[in-house]
Amino acid sequence: MMHPPSKPSPRSEFLAGCQATFPLIVGAIPFGLIFGALAASSGLSWLGTVAMSAIVFAGASQFIALGLLATGTHWLIIVLTTFVVNLRHLLYSVALVPHVKSLPSRWKLPLGFWLTDETFAVVINRYNQPDDSPYKHWYHLGSALFMYSNWQLCTWLGLTVGRMLPDATTWGLDFAMSVTFIGMVIPYLINRPMLATSLVAGGVALATYSLPNKLGLILASLAGIGAGIGAERWSEAEPKRT
Repeated sequence: MMHPPSKPSPRSEFLAGCQATFPLIVGAIPFGLIFGALAASSGLSWLGTVAMSAIVFAGASQFIALGLLATGTHWLIIVLTTFVVNLRHLLYSVALVPHVKSLPSRWKLPLGFWLTDETFAVVINRYNQPDDSPYKHWYHLGSALFMYSNWQLCTWLGLTVGRMLPDATTWGLDFAMSVTFIGMVIPYLINRPMLATSLVAGGVALATYSLPNKLGLILASLAGIGAGIGAERWSEAEPKRT
């Protein structure tokens, strides 16, 4: 269980954010290494790979874009697919708005850019803790910067060391990221909307796995969001029926 710093300060909150994010970073390391190693074989240049990690900074979308680039998919399909996959960040942002809306733009802009699944999972718990620390955004910054730095370093290592390893992409290291995501999702499966979202999205993703251009992910995302909204409305209306 996460405990707030005993003496909140910008430094203690920043370090606490880094510390809380560390377990998730361990799971992300193989993911970053494999991305860097795969990029060259997919036709993306060294500079393009580094720039994608630095500017896009969205692991799942980067892998999807890489796969689509390798098959010569039209750029509009790539943009649409990554856009839909990243729609979950809109939900993250909505959840964070009450906690960051009073911050100046010099804080909100970089924190928004650095928002990832891992950072959201960590910082939303910190923001929701009942203590009145005025430095929780420093905790957010520590988590976000740690994740960003790790992703850039792993991409670079994948581009250099990873390319020297024979068939590194077949070692199954990417499974670590799947385990990390499972660990992130399970604590949130505490009500019917969350359960419905996860079960429907997972079921649709499996059923549509064979569709071309990762279209199954789009359908799974939309189906999961729809199921979550439907379950939420049903839960809200339920007391009125009794």
